Amino acid sequence: MNAGSVLIALAVATFGATGANAQTSRLLEELNWIEVGQLVPDSTQTVLLPAGILEAHGVINNGADITAPVELSARLAPRVNALIAPVIPYGVQGSLGEYPGTFGIRAETYEEYAYETMRGLAANGFINIVVVNGHGPNGTPLRAAAQRVWEETESRVLVLEWWSMTADLVASIYGSSGGHAGNNETGAILAVRPDLVHSEWYSGEAMTTPRGVGWSAFPFPSTILLYEAGEGYPDFDPEKARRYFDGVVDRMATVITDVLQKWDRGGR
Repeated sequence: MNAGSVLIALAVATFGATGANAQTSRLLEELNWIEVGQLVPDSTQTVLLPAGILEAHGVINNGADITAPVELSARLAPRVNALIAPVIPYGVQGSLGEYPGTFGIRAETYEEYAYETMRGLAANGFINIVVVNGHGPNGTPLRAAAQRVWEETESRVLVLEWWSMTADLVASIYGSSGGHAGNNETGAILAVRPDLVHSEWYSGEAMTTPRGVGWSAFPFPSTILLYEAGEGYPDFDPEKARRYFDGVVDRMATVITDVLQKWDRGGR
């Protein structure tokens, strides 16, 4: 029995059993150390780590890349038997830094912070670390950090980008491709925080710019960035938004479950 286990056993003997039988939250910041020690890894081996940024997003909140992964984690946790770590709210900024309320940190700094965070989760006994990323430029440093943690610890790390893995859902529900602050991200926020969607501020195509091929602009000329020209305009239909976000949750739960099962079967 290690020192941590001894402390937990003494605490339970002194204060009574808690944790697994009395768990009321899946949020790490709301759990007591005794509860965490009882849960991890005996009954809960997986932790979800949301990651986002503060960045201009058309007519939805600057924190859309935080709101979406935090809500996705909340819905996924009971389906994959996971706890939820506090979100990493600051990310790597690209070309929107001059828009009010937008800022980022260097990729090198971000990778080190993400790495230390994941190492801390691994040291606390989590066998599976699932990063729910909400912002594209975070992806490269997150994957680099994840690989380092996998190589150096006993933990396995899965990095998910919800908008990329559900492009087919956007096409089937909205009939087009998506975009930064376009139909997919607007739909996600509309599904979970409609109060943060300001459709009255949307003035149509003049607010959008397709992703450039062969050109780059700093700052980018608009805060709604379409993946394909003429496609992905914000859609404010709440029923489409609900169907889309439910589909995203289902898809992500399926992928997480599949990867974890294959890791286990393969003895990874």
